[in-house]
Amino acid sequence: MFFASGTNHGGDGHEAVVQDAAHATEDAAHAVVEHGAEHAAEHANSVDPMSHVVNHDYWELTHSIKVNFHDWLAAKLPFLEHNPLGIDFTPTMHVLMLWISGLALFLILRSIANKEEGMVPKGRLRNFFESIVVFLREEVVYNIMGDKVGRRFLPYLLTVFFFILFANLLGLIPSMATATGNINVTATLAIFTFLMTQLSGMRENGFVGHWKGLVPPGVPLILIPIMIPIEIMGMFTKPFALTVRLFANMIAGHIIILSFFNLIFAMGKMPYLAVLPFAGAVAISAFEIFVAFLQAFIFTFLSTIFIYQAVHPDH
Repeated sequence: MFFASGTNHGGDGHEAVVQDAAHATEDAAHAVVEHGAEHAAEHANSVDPMSHVVNHDYWELTHSIKVNFHDWLAAKLPFLEHNPLGIDFTPTMHVLMLWISGLALFLILRSIANKEEGMVPKGRLRNFFESIVVFLREEVVYNIMGDKVGRRFLPYLLTVFFFILFANLLGLIPSMATATGNINVTATLAIFTFLMTQLSGMRENGFVGHWKGLVPPGVPLILIPIMIPIEIMGMFTKPFALTVRLFANMIAGHIIILSFFNLIFAMGKMPYLAVLPFAGAVAISAFEIFVAFLQAFIFTFLSTIFIYQAVHPDH
């Protein structure tokens, strides 16, 4: 009887152990699945192209180190969070990049500026920037506007060029971001050119003369009601073109580069094929350096034309 009882008890114990082991295995499997899914989601987010080009309220220095601007500044500057306007003034990643671009623009150009007239620039950095300034002044601004008019607008146009250039190049540095890949930034730059265009036109030709220039001379009266809306639309089309061209070109290059890196991770089981997307990412990265200069030049070139058209509508 004792044997039978012991046998039954042993069987129940064995079944309990098996059930406990099954439950433990199931729990472990769920944990592995959940952890694996979380890790996969984190890995997918790390190579998601859009996550690297959109604006954030944090600075991701590495994959594991992030600086949250709101949490860091709220402890040091409480008025940013608790203000009577109820507006969050905490800077974002792209705002930080704009600050760095502006600071770099001031420090670099201030250090290489020639204070004495007639002095030959010395040093590779100074000669590099000097060649860019001379090219923009002689071949773009003065060539389109003339010396007299171009001299007035040269400081603004040079500032726009170098600011866009620094912001474009800053996005090619790891852990940095491209502020000109934000349409709010490009729209603001285009608005500055738009205001410069309209104010300069009114200053040069008078308020009435500037708006009168919307209708070209010699247009039949019957076409004036059609021409005025078209010219007004064209006036706003110019800054819109400046906005979209710079924004689209800068964000497209980074999406292509990050898509190539995504292909590298996707080919983990075939590492020999990962050489192809890696070579593509390197080639597009080198091309992006050229695009950074090109887009800064195009924005400056078109701004020069738009301003001159407002100052001298007869030309």
